[in-house]
Amino acid sequence: MKKWVENILQKDVSLSGKFRQWGEKNKLIHTLAVFFAHSGDSWYWLAFLFTIWLFTDGQWHTYTAFLAGSILIQAIFVLAIKFIIKRSRPAGDWGAIYRNSDPHSFPSGHAARAAMLAVLFWGLQLNPLAILITIWVFLVSFARVILGVHYLSDIVAGWILGVLLGLSMLWLQPFFYSILPWAFFR
Repeated sequence: MKKWVENILQKDVSLSGKFRQWGEKNKLIHTLAVFFAHSGDSWYWLAFLFTIWLFTDGQWHTYTAFLAGSILIQAIFVLAIKFIIKRSRPAGDWGAIYRNSDPHSFPSGHAARAAMLAVLFWGLQLNPLAILITIWVFLVSFARVILGVHYLSDIVAGWILGVLLGLSMLWLQPFFYSILPWAFFR
């Protein structure tokens, strides 16, 4: 069993390295990867959602509060798992802020956040935004590998966690609305 796991991890490192080399050889790919990698940062999403929440009433006020709360819960889950697993990020120079503030790579918080948001956008029936967010999931996720701050297995684990969290948040949505009505309704 141990040999089997080691073999999978070696293939993961090798394939992830090929993605990284692709970004290192192509300036345009690298530049796009930087843009998409940062587009998944939680503080950008929280600032954006908070701004919408401040200046809207009705459905968008409710949804932005729900999405922001979901991002906070997702971050807690990801950090807890990262500090249990403690898998080091791939060696590299790019992403000093991530490497210094969060040295662990498994699972990818960006991939989990993106996948969770896609599930939430579909569940809240926010079409056609749900389609765009679903495409964005892959762009953010592979950008993290191309830039060398994650392995592919980190991404896949993030997707699985994100989908599970998204479904859980949709299921818990009425509960959150009932215990924090002041945050959701105006």
